[in-house]
Formats: sequence, structure tokens, C-alpha cells
Amino acid sequence: MDNNTDALLVDRSAKTLRQLALEKLRTAILELKFQPGERLVERALCERLGVSRSVVREVLRHLESEGLVEGIPGHGPAVARPDPGKISQIYELRSILEAMAAKYCAAQATQADITRMRQALDAVRAGYAAGSFAAVLAATTLFYETMFLAAGRDVAWDVVTSLNGRITHLRATTIATPGRDKDGAGEMQAILDAIEARDGAAAQAASAAHLHNALQLALVQARKRN
Repeated sequence: MDNNTDALLVDRSAKTLRQLALEKLRTAILELKFQPGERLVERALCERLGVSRSVVREVLRHLESEGLVEGIPGHGPAVARPDPGKISQIYELRSILEAMAAKYCAAQATQADITRMRQALDAVRAGYAAGSFAAVLAATTLFYETMFLAAGRDVAWDVVTSLNGRITHLRATTIATPGRDKDGAGEMQAILDAIEARDGAAAQAASAAHLHNALQLALVQARKRN
């Protein structure tokens, strides 16, 4: 093999520390182990993550691009505080895209798709029962990913995925509210029931109602944390 070709080989170990640190810190923020507005001190993060300051800085920059971290003048990086105006915009966009996906999913989903969504919803309920918000978030993401792709709306899912950090952070605050284990899962069940009944209008309406309720919860939580 030409030695020049070796330069093209990917060093798989090169991303390990940064990627692991990114995943650890992202998860800690999403699980609210760091509260909105809490400062993220580089030296302390270096010690807790066991990585260099340069890695921590890269991770913080990445999380800032996801909307999970914000720079506060004179204080440095901190966990992003929820902004009611931005929250409303995010849920408005989600409502447009998710309600549309629910409508088309009702028309196009296969039985395998519906089964996958039902299993994801079962996992949501199991996550609540176990007190594992991480499991609830992962299963919720799978539910909606299946719905979007079954609807043939992969581009719309890409748009949602680009906002995934912000969306998941908001979900983390709403799923922790009392009674959300029953209300949220029940609203998702209504979406799934309409899809299984092949009733696009009902699926669209159920999705819009679910997001309206989630928005109200997110706004209440935002006001508490600001």
C-alpha cells in the first residue's frame, strides 16, 4: 500500500475522549443534574470528566451549538436557561411537523411500524414506572422517529433532529412534572390509536393537542427557573 494512502485512515481512538465527555455532559444536563443557569466551570469539569481543558472547551462549544449551553458575559459558560419566546417557537415548529407526520403516518404506516410505535410507548411507560427519565426520553424519541419515517417525512425528521438537543432538554423538564407519566403517555396513546384506526384527521388533532399541553408545561417550568 502507498504510504500516502495511510494518511487517509481514520484514527478511531481520536474521537473517544471528546465523544465520551460530550455524551456524559449532555446526559447530565438533560437529566437536570446541572440546573438551568448553573455555571459550568472548566476546571471542575476537567476533574469530574477526567479530561483536559481543551477537550472540555470543545465539548462546551458543541453543546452551545445544540442550545444546551450559553455564554454569560463576565461569568463564562452555563446551562442554557429556557427562554419562553424560543420555547414557543420550538413547539410551534414541532406542532406543524409532528401533526403533519401523524396525519400521513395514519395513511402510510405498516403494521410493523405501528407495532414498533406501540413497543416504544410501552417503553415510555416502563421508564416512568422505573423512575428512569433517560429511558423515557430515549423511548419517546424512538416513538416519534418511527412515526416520521413511517409517514415518509424523513426531511421533516432531519429538521426535528437538528433541534434535538433543545427539544430533549424541554422534554426533560416536562416529563418530570407530577402526573405527566399518565397524561403524556395517554396523549401519545391517543395519537397511536388514531394512526392504527387510519384516521389521519384524528391523529393530526391528537398530536396538536399533545404539543399544546406540553408547551403549557414547558412555559410553566421556564418561568419557575428564570
